[in-house]
Amino acid sequence: MTVPTKRRAVTALGLGAAAVVALAGCTASGATSGEGGPLLTIPREDMGTFSQNFNPFSPNAAPMTQQAVYESMLIYNPAGGDTVPWLAESWEASDDGLTHTFDLRDDVRWSDGEAFTADDVAFTFGLQKELLGGFDYLEEVTAVDEDTVEFSLSRAFSPALYEIGQQILVPEHVWAEQDDPANFENPTPVGTGPYTEVSNFQAQSFDLLPNPEYWQADKQRIPGIRMLAFAGNDGANLAAINGDVDWAPQYMPDIQTTFVDRDPEHRAFWFPPTGSEVHWQLNTTLPMFEDPQVRQALSMALDREQIVDVGMSGYTVPADCTGLSGAYDSWRDEDVVAGCSWTDRDLEAAGAMLDEAGYELGADGTRTTPDGEPFAFDISVGSTSSDWLSVANIIAQNLGELGVTATVDSPDWAAVVAGYESGEFETGIVWSAAAPTPYHYYRNTMSTETVKPVGEQTFDNYHRFGLEEADALLAEFAATADEDEQHRIVDELQALYAEQAPVVPLFPGPEWGAYTTERFVGWPTEDDPYATLATRSPTTVLVLTSLEPAPAE
Repeated sequence: MTVPTKRRAVTALGLGAAAVVALAGCTASGATSGEGGPLLTIPREDMGTFSQNFNPFSPNAAPMTQQAVYESMLIYNPAGGDTVPWLAESWEASDDGLTHTFDLRDDVRWSDGEAFTADDVAFTFGLQKELLGGFDYLEEVTAVDEDTVEFSLSRAFSPALYEIGQQILVPEHVWAEQDDPANFENPTPVGTGPYTEVSNFQAQSFDLLPNPEYWQADKQRIPGIRMLAFAGNDGANLAAINGDVDWAPQYMPDIQTTFVDRDPEHRAFWFPPTGSEVHWQLNTTLPMFEDPQVRQALSMALDREQIVDVGMSGYTVPADCTGLSGAYDSWRDEDVVAGCSWTDRDLEAAGAMLDEAGYELGADGTRTTPDGEPFAFDISVGSTSSDWLSVANIIAQNLGELGVTATVDSPDWAAVVAGYESGEFETGIVWSAAAPTPYHYYRNTMSTETVKPVGEQTFDNYHRFGLEEADALLAEFAATADEDEQHRIVDELQALYAEQAPVVPLFPGPEWGAYTTERFVGWPTEDDPYATLATRSPTTVLVLTSLEPAPAE
């Protein structure tokens, strides 16, 4: 499954692949040619319809808004572990960590021809804070001159470089004119990205054509992008199998047989485990999930090998007690991994732990809570995600062997995410934050600062768990730029996580990506990991500016 965008309302309109392709003006060999040849065609498997909304601050923004239309100052690439200068040529931090200075490129223009300057950067951060909050450590953003912007921090905060550097930037001369920027749909966007010109917009397809002012014109080697809407993996997968799309960034069962083997000369896939950690989250505001011993016992009931091999088609690996995905292998403390057992299946030990916690097994083979109620709950997951539905069903079966009754509840993703955000759910399958360091992962799973009361909307820490001990460690991490010290602190955070089991980690999410070289070449691969194959990542623009039409055969 491709992680659904947080806060996005996902429609449930069902439409067959053939119908979508027809509506989009595609043939079996790809999108209708533009001026320079066929368009790069990409399915979006979790959106049945599109809205012409290119507001990068909106939860309902059209696909590719933050990947092809707008850009940031730098890009962190988890596949290669490197940082790529983008709208900024260079940057530096002061010795005390309180000032970050970015030197911008002087040859960048917005797609309407206006110059991109430091004023646009300063304006964007003010607008971002006004609309969505965040950046609470930013005291002031100053345009020193046209090509230099300075960020003054109220406190040393080592993750600031990437948070600031990867912020999407907008033009002041457009957005300052908006009376209600939060609800501005921005149907004809002005950006610095490679593909900004909206064309042929329909409910189930639209095109993005080249930015006429792009600062890397030599890297605009593809004629444009065509997005296709699908209300689920099945339709998107059929389009990929039939050769109607070039880039398939969604879960596809038995991908070697169903996709690659149909045209092994041109088709390939790459699923690095650098995506978000996928969790089974338990709502810790509910009495039955307050006790870490209960959370650990439930985790021990799970057969992660089965979850990975069957539910995820063997595309990933079981999680360990650190909760860290493959993006953080260099941070993983093997002593914590070796000293923890609650991610290993052991029904006997799990049962004993539940008995000790008061969740006893009755004569009928089912367990009750300490107050005598059935130990039963729902597992929420979006109906369109066939892989995660399979995972949820395996979890329910595993728990049944322990005498715990779990029922899979699968409305559309909009309803599922709304329940997560409000805290009005029991358990569910969810994704974690992705960032260059584990700081945000542990902040969003254990910090009291991210805990909101039930009924108050939150976009992180859906399980609503926090510890002051975690707050103190996270503050230490943020206050130092010394890598050895940061690693020591993350080791302590891993140990605390293993002790408390704030969530139940299942597996590191693969970065889904399959492609065909029939029409375009230059894709990232395991041997050339200049980006991931995700289409909703900061690295997506690296792919868009690396692809070129395939040579004639």
